Amino acid sequence: MGWNRKAIATLALLSSAMLIVSLDQYIVVVALPEIGRGLGYSAQTLQSVISAYAVATSGFLLFGGRAADLLGRRRMLVTGLALYGLASLAGGLATGAPVQLAARAVQGLGGALVSPSTLALINTTFREGRDRNRALSIWGGAGAAGLVVGVLLGGVLTRAFGWQAVFFVNVPLAGAALLLAFPLIESDPARDRSRSFDLPGAISATGAVTSLVFGLVQGPELGWRSPRIVIALAAGLLLLAAFVLIERASRDPLVPRGLLANPVLMLAVGIGFMFMSTFGSLLYFLSIYFQDVRGYDALETGMAFLLPTGVVVASSALAGQAVTRFGLRRTLVVALTFGAAGALALGLAISPSGSYTSLIPGLMAVSLGDGAVFTAMFIAASTGVSDNDQGVASSMVSTSSGIGATLGLALLVLVANSRAQALLGEGPRLASAEGIRTAVFVVAGGIAVIFLMALRLRSPATSV
Repeated sequence: MGWNRKAIATLALLSSAMLIVSLDQYIVVVALPEIGRGLGYSAQTLQSVISAYAVATSGFLLFGGRAADLLGRRRMLVTGLALYGLASLAGGLATGAPVQLAARAVQGLGGALVSPSTLALINTTFREGRDRNRALSIWGGAGAAGLVVGVLLGGVLTRAFGWQAVFFVNVPLAGAALLLAFPLIESDPARDRSRSFDLPGAISATGAVTSLVFGLVQGPELGWRSPRIVIALAAGLLLLAAFVLIERASRDPLVPRGLLANPVLMLAVGIGFMFMSTFGSLLYFLSIYFQDVRGYDALETGMAFLLPTGVVVASSALAGQAVTRFGLRRTLVVALTFGAAGALALGLAISPSGSYTSLIPGLMAVSLGDGAVFTAMFIAASTGVSDNDQGVASSMVSTSSGIGATLGLALLVLVANSRAQALLGEGPRLASAEGIRTAVFVVAGGIAVIFLMALRLRSPATSV
């Protein structure tokens, strides 16, 4: 590789920070029943433990990415880790739902600062091409694996120590990463006073995404005609329109106009949206299937994700080399072929009486696609982007991914529930299995759409 020890240590730190943020998206999933019983959540409000994190993260990612570019990447990384660790401590100590939901929102804010900072630091530390692709493979492996490791770790910790442990585990992890950031990452250079921070753009973008994601997350629970949902979605659309007008008038916009003209980046934004709508949603449905249909407890559910975790990590680690050797387009097309086939196989294998063994071929194929696509889409996001804009470029893809995860899961839950309701007369386990099965088939179709998007990549953009 030709990297010195400090570069390797820095990459390890940045990948670890990404793992910490990524795993917390799903670490609470298997602990939700115990959290609900412990803090008195209702069936209608329990999902808010997940959505509070998702809403805050999605809303502040563009802000975090631009802040990293203009105010300092190490500074934003350290700030994000500090917020993350303190909020995790508060979440574990919470004795009521309001305090815990507030802590989850602050965790999301911390994650919105950490994620683009780590990616921007990698993209400015390693040269575009072979070195950056290999570095992003390791970083991508940590990020993609974190989604699955979160479910595994959540099951182990909940079984051994109770639901509080899924929060407390983040405190030493974030604390150690924060302390190591100072000796390993060079201090930020003096701020370039010729570049201004587009505060009106940041406020309108954050408000727009936060309102829209909140409406999409809570819509299925509160009802799409609920005043709160109507107001949230209307406010989000108005703020989005205001953001567009502000950006057009700004001399130094939050999202530089040149980035919008980068076809590879804009395709990565679209792929990011669809990736989390499909691959990201599978974890939720598989977790529900293992617990509600197969009767697994929290630990058994976590262990069921051990195999796909290993495949995701290996696939992500190899994706950078594949992009360097075969090109971005070919790598994505092959990975998405495996992903779609894997999702289809999972749908065929899901049943009330099906064995875990019958799921293995589908799990392995979809996990292979998951890891490779996650890494490849962030390689695409950095392609042809100047060092000054790496933070906001990565946050554009991350924001679209967050919105995709929220909208995709909301729609898929509606699909699954609709199918399940139609079959309730045949028993709850059969109805639930058929609902999940239908949602997984829709996921397979969504991955096929990403496949068609990937075909649009053309040389020389694929030579990264």
